[in-house]
Formats: sequence, C-alpha cells, structure tokens
Amino acid sequence: MFRLLAALLALLGLAAPLAAQSDTGRFLEYERIAAEGLPDQRLSIWLPPGYDASDRRYPVLYMHDGHNLFDLKNSNFNKIWAADTAMLAAVASGKVEPHIIIGIWAPGPDRYRQYLPRSAYDAAPPAVRAQMDAMSNGGAVVSDRYLAWIAGPLKSWVDASFRTRPGRDDTAIVGSSMGGLMSCYALLERPEVFGRAGCVSSHWPAVDPRVVAGEDSGVKQMWDAWFAARLGKPDGRRVWMDHGTATLDQFYAPYQQVVDARFTAAGWQKGRDWESKVYEGAEHEENAWAARLPEIFGWLLAKD
Repeated sequence: MFRLLAALLALLGLAAPLAAQSDTGRFLEYERIAAEGLPDQRLSIWLPPGYDASDRRYPVLYMHDGHNLFDLKNSNFNKIWAADTAMLAAVASGKVEPHIIIGIWAPGPDRYRQYLPRSAYDAAPPAVRAQMDAMSNGGAVVSDRYLAWIAGPLKSWVDASFRTRPGRDDTAIVGSSMGGLMSCYALLERPEVFGRAGCVSSHWPAVDPRVVAGEDSGVKQMWDAWFAARLGKPDGRRVWMDHGTATLDQFYAPYQQVVDARFTAAGWQKGRDWESKVYEGAEHEENAWAARLPEIFGWLLAKD
C-alpha cells in the first residue's frame, strides 16, 4: 500500500528535487504521506554525491525532526543540524561510508505523543504518567505505531525505491531530545532492524524536569528497568548517547548515569559498543547538535 501511495505521490508531482549538485548530494521532498494510526507524515531525503552516477548501494540513516535537518526555511527556530554537511565531513574523514539520510518531519503538535516511547509510558509511575498525558493534550501515545511504520512500510518503500543495503548493520536511527528517546526505543524494540542508534540530548525526564523533580527516583527506576528488560547483548549493535550542561540539558546527567550503568551491567563495552559524552556548556538546541554531529557520525556510523 505504501509503495502504491508513493507512486501516486510522484505522479501527482508531490515529490520534487530541491537540488541537484553532484558535489553536495541531492534532496527530495515527499509530502502528505498517509501512515496508519498517525498524522500524515512528510519526508526530506538526502542522496549522497555520486548516487545518480553509479550502481553503488548505500547504508541508510533515519532521522527524526526532519524539518530541522537541512534547510533553514523549514526549521522551527532558524537553526538546523546541517546533517548533509556533517555526513560529508564524516565521509571525508575516511571513517564513514556515505549514507542515504531519510529525514522524517515531526507532526507539529503531535510530536510529543509520536516520540514518547509507548513501553516507557506504560511503565511510568502514575504521577509521571499523568504529566505525560497532559503533555500529549489528551491524545493517545502513538510511538508504537510510528515505530511500526518506520520499521515496516517506510523502510520497505525506501529499500524498494533507492539503492540501499537493507540489513540491520547498515540501518541507523538518530534523533535529539524526545527524538533521542525515540531512537533508543527503536533500537530496543526492533533490534533486528536497527543496528545503530544516536540518542542525542535525550529528554530522560520525559516531561518538564521541574514538574517531575519529586518523582525523579521513580523516573530513574523506570528507565533502568526499561533498558534492563530490552537491552540484551550488543551483538554488533552500537549506541551513541550524550548531553550538554546548559538549558534543558542541565537536567539530564542523573538520568544518563543510570542508563550508562545499565549498559555496563549488560556487558556492553564503552567506546566499542556504546558511547556517552558530556559537552560542557552545550545547550539544548540545533546549533549545539550540529556542532557535534560530525563527531557523532564519525563514531556511530564508522566502518567496522
């Protein structure tokens, strides 16, 4: 069904190239994509330089908040990750193969309920879950549907439409803040699909950290149990986690330390299977993430 929809979109002219510069890659936009049980989705796709001139197959990187990845005119805050530039820098280092980037736009006011991991929501302490419900404006948490769509119909369409290497070890997922939680969720719930995850400035409090202050021990226990039940052995997977120390990121260290301890307890080797870094003075915003994205790509997507 998704393949048929994509074909119809192309026929209707809704898929249009934004640029065709061979030295910097090529962009495609797909709008108003129907996804079962979700708001309509939108994609911004970057094809690496040389894609159109060869038969090469590429690994694929899925990224959340696609509107904030490439183009300032689409961004929420006039800031972008510059993900294409970061990929080019990582490739130029010789450590990383070029990846196709699939930027999945956030659905406006539905972002929170689409990115909040459903299994964590179900395990949240009652007071925290009430705050989560308030944050989602009464809407049901739909991250389970979002993940099923990415790992199922979306990935199937991407692999059928582009020259990809579809295996787990060539499929990565990256996001920040609530998108960081969503990326960890994808790795834990669908380990057969996603072999690498970047959980950048993950919003571990899940709600306003000032509101959850009295329940922070319960939230820590929630994440510890969540990872303990799902993490398993590395089995060749790789996870990047980080945070800054300013604005929202200043609240994350106690939660991140609990998560880090769980990775160690599960037998993951830091520096090889997982990484967790603190960026002093870094704020919770796109410019800070853009500044470290080449480093993130250089480690997370490095050739084995």
